[in-house]
Amino acid sequence: MHITRRSFLKKSLGASTLLAFGSTVPGFLAQAALTETPRSRGRNTVLVLLQLSGGNDGLNTVVPFEDDAYHNARPTLRLSGDKVHKIDAQLGFHPDAPAFHRLYKEGHLSIVQGVGYPNNNRNHEVAMRDWQTAHPGEATAQTGWVGRVVDCVSEAGGTDTAGVFVGPIAKPFTVHTEKAVVPSVVGLQQWSLGGGARSRFAEAMKGAQPTSSDPLLQFMQRAAMDAIATRERIAAVAQSGSSAAKYPPFQLAKTLQTIAQLIRADVGIRVYCAELGGGGIGGFDNHAGQAANHGALLRQLSESIAAFVDDLRRDKLLDQVLLMTFSEFGRTLAENGRRGTDHGAAQPIFLAGGKLKPGLIGAHPSLKPPALDGGAPRVHTDFRRLYATALDRWLGFDSRAILGQSFQPLDVLVA
Repeated sequence: MHITRRSFLKKSLGASTLLAFGSTVPGFLAQAALTETPRSRGRNTVLVLLQLSGGNDGLNTVVPFEDDAYHNARPTLRLSGDKVHKIDAQLGFHPDAPAFHRLYKEGHLSIVQGVGYPNNNRNHEVAMRDWQTAHPGEATAQTGWVGRVVDCVSEAGGTDTAGVFVGPIAKPFTVHTEKAVVPSVVGLQQWSLGGGARSRFAEAMKGAQPTSSDPLLQFMQRAAMDAIATRERIAAVAQSGSSAAKYPPFQLAKTLQTIAQLIRADVGIRVYCAELGGGGIGGFDNHAGQAANHGALLRQLSESIAAFVDDLRRDKLLDQVLLMTFSEFGRTLAENGRRGTDHGAAQPIFLAGGKLKPGLIGAHPSLKPPALDGGAPRVHTDFRRLYATALDRWLGFDSRAILGQSFQPLDVLVA
């Protein structure tokens, strides 16, 4: 019997029940409603999607230090070969991203170059919505692409909360659903039933005696038992000391540490979403005084991801995880008069994990004036090819059902 959260609440929770258990009950049920049957996941793989809000400057992240066009266009922001962490004879990582350089050399980081979409919009809100929905130009799109994954899992009788947003900002549109519920948490404590109304309700349902003629009570009991089992798995991870891995003192690092703990607890989540930059316009929108701010963000990004990779690798969990970054757009080649850069087009996407084909994927966009797109590096790889890679070849979901059309996956994963 498939019961949605909305229909369940309408049919089973009267006013007296809500008064008895308090306003926390609907939140608890929203989490439990996606775990109504014993867990049965096909592939045990996890995607971590990391949003870089504001438009990351790819040219000062993966630096073309030997390109004269780069140096001539950036009199104050250019980075020379003696400052970058060299990838090869032409490209290098930003000076504040040595952790990325280490992961790259270890084979746990790949760079997909020239990523974006045709006729990209350079307005923050619109461009970010394009990436979040995977339906560029469709202003009326009502769901995010991860939200559609969660909806499909739920409609197919899925057994777990398939997606979650972890972080201190409001949930991004990426996880917006039509029917299902995607939780938003900051830390592990929010997955606990606590000692109040939620716990009493769960224990009461666990001890109930359902009959074959009472499917709603059977559902409530199963939900309660699954919620209690999830609580116990998370509590065991938190108490085991496995969460004591060394993470740098950044909010993103704290977020990724929470995700690592949830992966360890094996609570059935397939897609985790996180964010760096603060949401809204975002900290990567460096129109002025870019050098110091961008460097600080790249240090947070690279060191946090490196700590996450090291943490998972220690417990032999890295092969289950693929992390993917994205931003709404790249930046212009030329710096402006305020020692910053403006909204661009193509950007590099970073992939981290244990099952990658390491290295550079695709050519670095040409910086010669005829090849530029409105003063910015031109896109040659549609971002939805990366989404299709994650869906078809990593998570085992049908990308066409999620993206609305077929996109050729990229050859970035090992068998």
